[in-house]
Amino acid sequence: MNIWFRQHAAAFTNAAKQIAGAPGNFLFNVLVIAVALSLPISGLTLIENIRPVSAELAIQPELSLFLKSSLSRAEAIAFTERLKKILKTANTPAKLLFVPRETALANMQVNSGLGDVLATLGTNPLPDAYVLSFEQHVELSTQLATPSKIEILATELSRQPEVEHVQIDTNWIKRLAALLHLAQVLLIALALVLGTVVITVVFNATRLQVMSHRAEIAVIRLLGATTPYICRPYYYTGAILGLAAGGMSLCIVILGLIPLNGAIADFARLYNSSFQLYPLSLNLSLYLLLGSVVLGLIGAFLSVRHQVSKLS
Repeated sequence: MNIWFRQHAAAFTNAAKQIAGAPGNFLFNVLVIAVALSLPISGLTLIENIRPVSAELAIQPELSLFLKSSLSRAEAIAFTERLKKILKTANTPAKLLFVPRETALANMQVNSGLGDVLATLGTNPLPDAYVLSFEQHVELSTQLATPSKIEILATELSRQPEVEHVQIDTNWIKRLAALLHLAQVLLIALALVLGTVVITVVFNATRLQVMSHRAEIAVIRLLGATTPYICRPYYYTGAILGLAAGGMSLCIVILGLIPLNGAIADFARLYNSSFQLYPLSLNLSLYLLLGSVVLGLIGAFLSVRHQVSKLS
């Protein structure tokens, strides 16, 4: 075990000497890799900040039924019983809220800021309506109101003679979820492409190092050095390169959040919100650093094995 530690300590020291011997090349490679890694890390930071907001928006799905304006109040209220039967037949439990047209008009006058305009109409143009709220979390013995079941129910309700229009009030939440899923897929694709770029940069950097030490490798091979002994310092160089680039990319993203949050704060203030972007958590940052180290090791492994075999 002591021999194993001494071998790796010597390899690490040798790698540090190689980096110190050409600091300019090392820093340039770190910068190139850091810029490549900062793109997927920025996307991941954005998704991780939006995810909690989208989770809060995942409220109860709702259906709004707007009845025909020709219906009397008694006919509108009597529709409740048939509506309950339809929900029972569809096995889709929901809370029913009847919204009289007078209440709807009063709410619009208060919330829309068009009270004076609406007052000039003389008559109430709004119909009576029902709002159906579906529970997201129900007992295990009761079937969940899935989006597909809600859409089927909306189609069935739109066929009722009393109903003028049916509106699913949470379609925009589904669109947001689909957009987040698309962003995640694109982010994975971008990470794969830029991961290949990182491996290529480390591959070329290691290849140049091996070529510059070709004579030294030939001498120590004549002295009995094994292939793992020759390759080990370059593995450490690739790992250090990946670690330094990963750390720099995280710093780039964190510094980029400062001016971005300034612009976001001005925009969020218009909506009485304090939303801002936060850096990635410590655990996720450590995983990203580990991933960048692995990319550096892969690039160094592929390069040094290929170059050393050519020198054999």
